[in-house]
Amino acid sequence: MNSIAQNVDVTSGLAEHKAHDLAQPTRYFVSAVLAGAYIAVGEVLLLVAVSPFVAKGSAATRLLEGAVFPVALTIVMFAGAQLFTSNVMVMLVGALTGRTGVRDLLASWGLSLAGNLAGAFLFGAMVHASGVVSSGPARSMLAEMVHGKTALGGGQLFWRGVLCNMLVCLAVWMFSRARGDAAKIFVLWLPVAVFVAVGFEHCVANMAVFALAVLDGSAGFGDLLRNLLFVVPGNIVGGGLLVGAVYWFTGGSRRRPGAITSE
Repeated sequence: MNSIAQNVDVTSGLAEHKAHDLAQPTRYFVSAVLAGAYIAVGEVLLLVAVSPFVAKGSAATRLLEGAVFPVALTIVMFAGAQLFTSNVMVMLVGALTGRTGVRDLLASWGLSLAGNLAGAFLFGAMVHASGVVSSGPARSMLAEMVHGKTALGGGQLFWRGVLCNMLVCLAVWMFSRARGDAAKIFVLWLPVAVFVAVGFEHCVANMAVFALAVLDGSAGFGDLLRNLLFVVPGNIVGGGLLVGAVYWFTGGSRRRPGAITSE
């Protein structure tokens, strides 16, 4: 297992690689589209697999949701794609160490967020056309999920976003430290299972949920935009500050002499 200091170096190296990839913004955007679609895979699996238990009022519903959704982040990490919520941590560590700059950070966050949204809607459109979540328990569960999210206040959405991406970025951080595929899968699974089971807010997962709901007619674009208005900043604080910046500090990393701060 890597030490914390070693993992800061690995993460900042990954940020440097992402900054290099930004030279091809179309490719970067397409990679982000893939990440949005992969997260949507997890939401569709959750709806189809867990909705029968919801319909029966099973007490195990929350645990089942937590058990199945982590497949989404597992696909992202092993297949490779630009996910906004993990890029929040990676690019901030890169900027703090001086291996990348603020311009790289903002470009990565902006492109990955936009691409994730496009991917969630593209995959959602295909799923909607297939009809697998358009009737029966899955449709009822989708409507219930969306209603629950729209009923939350702005402060609740923000803090649930903070807690969610703290856990997601902890999963990504531990993934980098672990050695061996089995260990990597295990450390990805646990924190993501917690955030899903408890009910925290992940902006890309919400893109997927609301995409399906918009296409189904049970929500509007305004509902999604309101959700993202509070959840995205929360995700930035949780993943960027509470994980990335904290481990940069505790790992004893310092900025490189002469590091560029503006680009």
